[in-house]
Amino acid sequence: MLTSGFRAVVPFVIALVIGGAVLLATGHNPLAFYQLLVRESFGGTDRIAATLSAATPLLFTGLATAIAFRAGVFNVGVEGGFVLGGLTGATVALHAGLLAGCVAGALAGVLVSALPAWLKARWNVDEVVTTLMSNFVVAGLTGWLVTAFLQAKGVANSATPLIPRSAWLPDLLPPYGLTSGVLIALVLVMLYAVWIKHSVLGYELRQTGLNPRFSAAQGIRVGRVIIVSMLISGAIAGLGGAAHALGVVHRFVDGFSPGYGFTGIAVALLGRNSAVGVVLGAVLFGALASAGTTAQLFSDIPLDIVDVLSGTVMVFAVIRLWRQR
Repeated sequence: MLTSGFRAVVPFVIALVIGGAVLLATGHNPLAFYQLLVRESFGGTDRIAATLSAATPLLFTGLATAIAFRAGVFNVGVEGGFVLGGLTGATVALHAGLLAGCVAGALAGVLVSALPAWLKARWNVDEVVTTLMSNFVVAGLTGWLVTAFLQAKGVANSATPLIPRSAWLPDLLPPYGLTSGVLIALVLVMLYAVWIKHSVLGYELRQTGLNPRFSAAQGIRVGRVIIVSMLISGAIAGLGGAAHALGVVHRFVDGFSPGYGFTGIAVALLGRNSAVGVVLGAVLFGALASAGTTAQLFSDIPLDIVDVLSGTVMVFAVIRLWRQR
C-alpha cells in the first residue's frame, strides 16, 4: 500500500508534467523553471524560512479541514473561522495580551462552525451550503466591525490598530519572518496523529467518516461526533487566524487572508487527511507561494504558471479522492 506521503506527491508530479507541457508550448524551458522554483523554495536558510512561513497558515487550515473530512463532514468554512479568529485575536491581544488573543481566536473559530455543525447533526442540513455561506457572513461582518468600531486612527485602509510588540508571537528566525506559529501548528499536527489513531473519539470519528449508518448501528453517537469534529476544526482554524495576526500581520487588515482556508481544502485532499500528508501538502503549497513571488525576478515566466500548478494539484487530488470513494 502506498504511504500517505507518496500519495500526496502523485498529484503534484502530475501537475509538474502538465505545467511542463504548458511551459514548452509557450517557448520556455520547464526544467530550468522548476530548478529555479526549487532554489527559491529551499536554496538557503532565508528561502526555507520563507517557505515555512508561507506554509504555516496552511498547516492550520489544512489540519482544520482534515479533521472535519475524517468525520465525513465536508467543511468549507475554515476560511471564515480563520478570518474571524484573526480579527478577534488581534482585538483581544491589543488589550489583554498574547495568550488571551490566541484563546479568543480559537473561540471565534468555534463560533463560526457551531451553527453549521448543529444543523448538520440535528437535521442533516448540507454542510457545504451552510459552511460556504458562513464565509460570506464572516467577510461582511469583519469588514463592518473594522470600519464601524475598530478602525485604526490615521490609517487610510481598513485596519485595526497595531498590536503591542509584547503581544506578538516570538520570532524563530527574526531576519526571515518565521514565527513560533509554525511550532504551534506542528504540535497540533502531531497531537492529531496520535489522537486520531489511539483515542476512542478518534476511532469514532474515523468510523463515522467511513460509514455513518453502520457507525450508528454500532452505538456511536454520530451527531455528537459531527459536532465535536466541527468544533475542533473551527477552533484550529480560529487559532491559525490569531497566530497569523499576532505573528505576521500584527493587526487585522482588509484582505487578511488571500484564501488560506480554501487552499487548506487542497492541502487536506492532497494529504488524504493524514498528519504526514497535511504537513507535506502545506509545505508544497507554501513552496509554490514563496518561490512564485520571487521567481519572476529571475525569469520572464509569468506568475500565473504557479497558479496553474496549484490548481492542477487540487484537481488531481480531488480526482484521486473521488476514485477512492
